[in-house]
Amino acid sequence: MSEATPYRPVPWSGPPACPPDAMIDRARGFYERIASRRTCRFFSADPVPREVIEYAIRAAGTAPSGANHQPWHFAAISSPDLKRQLREAAETEERAFYAGKAGDEWLDALAPLGTDENKPYLEVAPWHIVVFGQRKGGLHPGDLKQNYYVTESVGIACGFLLLALHEAGLATLTHTPNPMGFLNRLCGRPTHEKPLMVIVAGCPAPDATVPEHALVKKPLDRISSWL
Repeated sequence: MSEATPYRPVPWSGPPACPPDAMIDRARGFYERIASRRTCRFFSADPVPREVIEYAIRAAGTAPSGANHQPWHFAAISSPDLKRQLREAAETEERAFYAGKAGDEWLDALAPLGTDENKPYLEVAPWHIVVFGQRKGGLHPGDLKQNYYVTESVGIACGFLLLALHEAGLATLTHTPNPMGFLNRLCGRPTHEKPLMVIVAGCPAPDATVPEHALVKKPLDRISSWL
């Protein structure tokens, strides 16, 4: 027999109901704040308090997940030595990627962004958050139960994390070196965890720029349908 946790309902504790006009104002306000988020590749070395990152990770940890197993781990790196190792390993993979591993179509798609194999920001930015998906886990320490919808759950949590960092006034970048297995060793994580993303966070450099191409966003009528 399974020893499933029994269902016990508790009262709803979400935001209080508000009139339609207030709902619209809140939705518009959030959109206007998040619409200014851009991927940044030019960071200041100015320190960012650990507490800021802690609260952002706490926010990510509130994301919905399959069976509420919360199949994620966030390894927050501030050590200069570890950041140097991360950069060296990532650039090794990136050199192969830009030398032809990616294929012409992918490289053509990246060309308007101006990216290449050089990632100096991986040593400059004060924080890197390496996000792992846990194939096995559960709610309690030592659990090694099957987790469900791991990629989807961790993807949502990463979205929450990016939003929280943006709300705190930080610039961010999502980095996905391929393959990423070196991150398990670097962060001391077990093999049943899969590294999915590195989120670089810090204050933007005073002369930071973004590619014009990044400003092009699809309009509402191309990203939605109303049935």
